Amino acid sequence: MTEETPGFDEKPDVPSDAAPEDAAQAESADKAGSAPAGDVTDVGLQAQLDQVRTALNERTTDLQRLQAEYQNYRRRVERDRVTVKEIAAANLLSELLPTLDDVGRAREHGELVGGFKSVAESLETAVAKLGLQQFGKEGESFDPTIHEALMHSYAPDVTETTCVAILQPGYRIGERTIRPARVAVAEPQPGAQGTKSGSDDEAKGAKASDEESGGPEEG
Repeated sequence: MTEETPGFDEKPDVPSDAAPEDAAQAESADKAGSAPAGDVTDVGLQAQLDQVRTALNERTTDLQRLQAEYQNYRRRVERDRVTVKEIAAANLLSELLPTLDDVGRAREHGELVGGFKSVAESLETAVAKLGLQQFGKEGESFDPTIHEALMHSYAPDVTETTCVAILQPGYRIGERTIRPARVAVAEPQPGAQGTKSGSDDEAKGAKASDEESGGPEEG
C-alpha cells in the first residue's frame, strides 16, 4: 500500500507510458474540477461592485441636494440684499421730502433762481440716481393705494372720482411707495347723469311727436 503524502493535491494517475495528449487531458480535467472556486470569486466581486454603485448614487443625491440648497440660499441672500438697500434708501429719502416740497413750491412761485436753483437741481438729480420717482398728475383717476384725498368736491364734467389738484406730489422707489400723492378729488355731480338722460328722453319724445303731427305747429 502506498502512503499519501500530506500537503499535496491528488492528481489523476497517468500511466508512465501514456502519450503527451493523455497528460494534457488529465491536466484539463484537474482544472475543470477547481472551476467553482472562480465562480464564487466573481459573485463576491459583483456584490462589492453593487455596494460601490449604491454608495455612489447616495453621494450623488446628497451632492445634488446640497447644490440646490446653496442656489436657494444665494437667491435668498440676493433678494434680502436688494430689500435692505431699498429700505435704507427709502429711510434716507423720506428725510429729504420736505426739502423737495420746498423746492417745488419755490419753482411754482418763480423763486427758484440763481445759486438756489443750481443747488435744487443738483439735489433732484442726486435723489433721482437713488431711484426716487415723483408721481401724481391732475386729471388722473383716483387710486386709494397711491393717492390720499385731502379735499373732496363734485363736478359735472367728470365721470369717475378724479384728481383735480395735486396738493403734494407722491414719491416711490421702485414698487415701494414712500409717500402717497396728496390730492383734491372730484366726483360726478349726484343726479347729473340721470338729469342728462331725462333731458335726452324729453328731446327724443318731442321730436317723435313733431314727426307724427307733420312737424311743429306754426304760430
